[in-house]
Amino acid sequence: MVSYKTLGLVNSRDLFKKAVNGGYAIPAYNFNNMEQLQAILQACCETNSPVILQISKGARKYANQTLLRYMAQGAVEYAKELTSGKGIPIVLHLDHGPDFDTCKSCIEYGFSSVMIDGSALSFDENCEQTRRVVEYAHQYDVTVEGELGVLAGIEDEVKAEKHTYTRPEEVEEFVKRTGVDSLAIAIGTSHGAYKFKPGENPRIRLDILREIEKRIPGFPIVLHGSSSVPQDLVKIINDNGGRLKDAIGIGEDQLREAAKSAVCKINIDSDGRLAMTAGVRKVLTEKPEVFDPRLYLGPARDMLRELYKRKNIEVLGSAGHADD
Repeated sequence: MVSYKTLGLVNSRDLFKKAVNGGYAIPAYNFNNMEQLQAILQACCETNSPVILQISKGARKYANQTLLRYMAQGAVEYAKELTSGKGIPIVLHLDHGPDFDTCKSCIEYGFSSVMIDGSALSFDENCEQTRRVVEYAHQYDVTVEGELGVLAGIEDEVKAEKHTYTRPEEVEEFVKRTGVDSLAIAIGTSHGAYKFKPGENPRIRLDILREIEKRIPGFPIVLHGSSSVPQDLVKIINDNGGRLKDAIGIGEDQLREAAKSAVCKINIDSDGRLAMTAGVRKVLTEKPEVFDPRLYLGPARDMLRELYKRKNIEVLGSAGHADD
């Protein structure tokens, strides 16, 4: 058993309180390798933003859970180096935990926060599974995110063809029965890069969000699938040999509006993948003689860093809040 506290990490409880009161959202960025992690930390240290480092079940399988644990510990020290010893608040979070055993394993490996995704279950089964994870996690002061509603799209092993909005009339009972620390809701965002077709006008259901806020005032709300699919990145990829289909994401103006309310955690993954892919493709097209991974992963890392810096400042409003 490894306590997240010995790794220098924090859980999300106090961060969420400050975000709700401050009208901003904490970035939750997924990573699978060193370059992604470096970019996230560089961006958040430069903007003085707290950050939630997210690891999916697929990422644990890809990168190895032991290596990821030590990468997270190294992230804390790296952030101190980038900020002359001060550091920033860092949460290590399991994204879309599929079952109790996965959540338990992550807690034992030093995660400070876990998500149990029972959204595909019946309401009662979701409550029971989530409650079980909460009871275990809280013994070790690990925070837990639950989910009500279903997002369409694909993210690693999480797939759903249809979107089911969160029902506001269920949130009070769910929070009460489970004891969760935060709640992921479905109000119009979508997983993956192929969220919506050109010509569509995707809108977040802010009316549902406001109704949920009324029923559980001040409770931390989470938005998954919040990538905006920047068209400049899609163009770079396609101009350099890629074949991405036309797609658009959620407007960043809508995300900023949601962040000013009870939404205190916004998940962004696909945009990061697009930035890394754009950076790699651009270098390999312009410099086909390159074979040193550092020479194409480095620029990709830099492109990702700049994307996340802008997200922190313009979209999430988290810049400057690491000292709150």
